[in-house]
Amino acid sequence: MLNQYSSWKYVLLLIVLAFGTIYSLPNIYGSDPAIQISATRNNAVDSDVESQVLEVLKKANISLRRSVLDEKGLLLRFNDVEQQLKAADDLRDAIGDNFTVALNLAPATPGWLRDINAQPMYLGLDLRGGLHFLMEVDTELVLSQAMESNANDIRAALRKKKIRYLSVRDNKKQVTVKLRSAELRDKAMSAVRSELRDLQLDDYEEAGAFYFSAVLTKTALLTLKKSALQQNVTTLRNRVNELGVAEPIIQQQGDNRIVIQLPGIQDSARAKRILSATATLEFRLVDVNVSPQDALEGRIPPTAKLYRDREGQPVILKKRIIIAGDNITNASSGFDSESNSPMVSVTLDGAGARIMGQTTKKNLKKPMAVVFIEHKESSKIVDGKRQRVTKKIEEVINVATIQGVFSKRFQITGLDDGNEARNLALLLRAGALAAPIRIIEERTIGPSLGKDNIDQGLNSVIIGMVCVLFFMLFWYRGFGVVANVALVVNLVLIVAVLSMLQATLTLPGIAGIVLTVGMAVDANVLIFERIREEINIGNTPQASIHAGYEKALSTIADANITTLIAAVVLYVFGTGPIKGFAITLSIGIMTSMFTAIMGTRAIVNLSVGGKNIKKLSI
Repeated sequence: MLNQYSSWKYVLLLIVLAFGTIYSLPNIYGSDPAIQISATRNNAVDSDVESQVLEVLKKANISLRRSVLDEKGLLLRFNDVEQQLKAADDLRDAIGDNFTVALNLAPATPGWLRDINAQPMYLGLDLRGGLHFLMEVDTELVLSQAMESNANDIRAALRKKKIRYLSVRDNKKQVTVKLRSAELRDKAMSAVRSELRDLQLDDYEEAGAFYFSAVLTKTALLTLKKSALQQNVTTLRNRVNELGVAEPIIQQQGDNRIVIQLPGIQDSARAKRILSATATLEFRLVDVNVSPQDALEGRIPPTAKLYRDREGQPVILKKRIIIAGDNITNASSGFDSESNSPMVSVTLDGAGARIMGQTTKKNLKKPMAVVFIEHKESSKIVDGKRQRVTKKIEEVINVATIQGVFSKRFQITGLDDGNEARNLALLLRAGALAAPIRIIEERTIGPSLGKDNIDQGLNSVIIGMVCVLFFMLFWYRGFGVVANVALVVNLVLIVAVLSMLQATLTLPGIAGIVLTVGMAVDANVLIFERIREEINIGNTPQASIHAGYEKALSTIADANITTLIAAVVLYVFGTGPIKGFAITLSIGIMTSMFTAIMGTRAIVNLSVGGKNIKKLSI
């Protein structure tokens, strides 16, 4: 009998419709303004912290919708953005030194949907959602680090020429060298000029001693700052890739700022911590000739420096750095096979491997330390104004005796837990920041288009779809109703698939959906017009329906397959918004083929299939 489906096809359609409806539902609940509090090293977010946070909010008269404490930390939901922002400032003042306090958008999905892993799809920053950071690069610290390095290079150059000097000191902006005579000073300046061409030298005398100062030339200083900014952009891009964010925007703004937009990111606390972290490692030899007691009393030679380990015990290390984070090409976290403690496996580049091999060969049975360095930012009130302060933290995380020669690959132990090992490995893989950065602006919504433009764009989509629905209803009557039902189901399925894939929807993605809507209607138009032609040549209604679907199928398939090929090419060769357009277009093509052919055919079969009808409403 014509126009009859097997039972399994109806069951399949019902299952697809049920899954599509359920997994598209989370998108209608929206999100709550929220604050996510997560633990930093040596701290834990527990019920005591939750009580402290609730007390701070109560004193500030801030209304809280709900708080949730889980393994990720403490999530606070608020009624509006104003309460969220006010709470963030107060909490940073109260606990910001010990915990990460980050703005967030928390999906308001009901628990029964979350239990079946039904989550809303992400919305790009040009619609709503995600994180927007404006970061400022601390170029002054770049200069300070460069002058410290130049001071070491000057010492090495003078030792190479066997020139005796009284002292070499740096004060963050320049290096000052003290010598016994003018003749030695001239020789020293000549040696430094030949080795370090980026330094400008000036000589002077003071209190019977002979000095010369070294500062970076203007060209070298500009190059240094530009290079630091570019390296930071590259490093941040690598870190974002490690976080797995779709369609990020990372770009330079001015001569010392970087804009980062992370659409759809959910774990904003971890994103903030990873992006702003300046953690790196330095490997230094332990100075065994200086006792901790002498160091605590200030008796430290110029070639050594006092550090402390994680228990606060003093450790005296040589100032000369063996290798630093710049020499690390790869890092992975895991657990040591012997002690079962967390560790990071490190791989060095060629230069780092050579230096490490030479150092370990010359210093067998001597202790070497790993120094963990990071810059933490905090805020405090000074004269009634909020000021941000950057603090450099240097900790010795590992001291071990060199038992054998190693170079390219080795392990770092002494870490607190597996999370610290994973975060450190991520930072080392992505590269160290050339200079610390601080977040000077943070938003949970950072639209690249104005809100009015977004509203107008969405309204135009709605109006366009309503017009299509009315046209199909007017032109094809009863069959137009069938097409409109299939069109609505098609949109539900697209939203459901995007939600299940946790894809990021942007304005280009909406353009792909709109194009899909047109293509889905186009398929129904081809089928309905073919049915009309069959009726006009005298076929029965049942035969016309059967012929209309059968004969239009090949044309519809050809048109959709060629469009799908174009979408795949766009995805392979495109970037950013183009990929978003290609993804939604590809999903829309597949769902429209399903609803426009199989879906409408099922409705028509149920309505008129097997019935003795004389006339079709088309």
